[in-house]
Amino acid sequence: MLHIQYNNTAKERGRALRKQGILGEVLLWEKLRRRQMRGYQFNRQKPLDKYIVDFYCRKLDLVIEVDGASHQADKSHLADLNRESALRAMGLSVLRFSEKEVRYQMPDVLERISQWIEQKERESP
Repeated sequence: MLHIQYNNTAKERGRALRKQGILGEVLLWEKLRRRQMRGYQFNRQKPLDKYIVDFYCRKLDLVIEVDGASHQADKSHLADLNRESALRAMGLSVLRFSEKEVRYQMPDVLERISQWIEQKERESP
């Protein structure tokens, strides 16, 4: 498990984001909360360093991002790539889904997350 700098100033922003979350985030949270995903605890809108990630599992060093329509623009896409690169440099893994995938293909999204966790469990002692 990594030690990630916690940004106290982002705490209030994270709360605000939880309240205004996109539908895909809300739907995925219903499947991740209360250790429903293979017994792992996830946090929603978690401040990590200078970022606020959609979902974070500390035990797995896993970030899950749900990209809404605003992430389709070239500028947003480049920002997402830079953000993902910074998160990976912290030793985190990142799974990224579009809101459309989460809304209309939830079983596939959950299966991909579950398979990623299964692979991680096999690799970790």
